[in-house]
Amino acid sequence: MNEESFGDQMVAQMPYLRAFAISLCGSHSLADDLVQDTLVKAWSHADSFQPNTNLRAWLVTILRNTYFSSYRKRSREVQDSDNLLAQQIPVKGGQESALTLADVQSALDKLAPEHKEILLMIGITELSYEEAAEICGVAIGTVKSRLNRARAKLAEHLGLLTPNDIDTDPTVSDLAARRPSRAI
Repeated sequence: MNEESFGDQMVAQMPYLRAFAISLCGSHSLADDLVQDTLVKAWSHADSFQPNTNLRAWLVTILRNTYFSSYRKRSREVQDSDNLLAQQIPVKGGQESALTLADVQSALDKLAPEHKEILLMIGITELSYEEAAEICGVAIGTVKSRLNRARAKLAEHLGLLTPNDIDTDPTVSDLAARRPSRAI
C-alpha cells in the first residue's frame, strides 16, 4: 500500500475515531488530542498494518490503548498546585547544590592566596589554629586574623553579607581590645 492511499484512508476514518474518542473522554478537546496521538502513532507504525485488513479496527485499537495508557498515567499523577507535597520530599534535586558549589569555588578563587590557604586548612581539612600556624610559620593571631578576613571576603563575594554585617572572630576582637592604645 502506498503512503498516499494509506494517508487518505486514515483521514477518512477520522470522524469515526473522533466519535469514539468523545465517548471515551467526554470532552471534545481531549478527544481531538487523542485522535491526533492515534494518527501519529498509526503513521509512525504504518509498516505494521496488514494490508487487506480492517483499518478502522486497527486505528480504534490504537486509540483505545492510547486512551487507557494515558488514563493509567494520569491516575498515578497527583495535583500539587500549592507545592505542599513536593516540599515533603526528603531528597531535593541536586541542581542547586552544583550551582552553589560553582559559586563557592568562584568566590574562593577571588580570595588572596594566604586567606584561601588558611580558610581551606581550617574549614576543609579541619586543622586547629595551632596546626595551621605551625604549617604556615606564622603566629596564631595571624591565622585567626587571616581566617576572619577570608570568611568576610568569601561572604562578600557570595553576596551573603556586606563587610559591615560580618561579626568578627571574638578572639581577634579581644586581641584588638587588649592592645594598648598609643597616645599621640
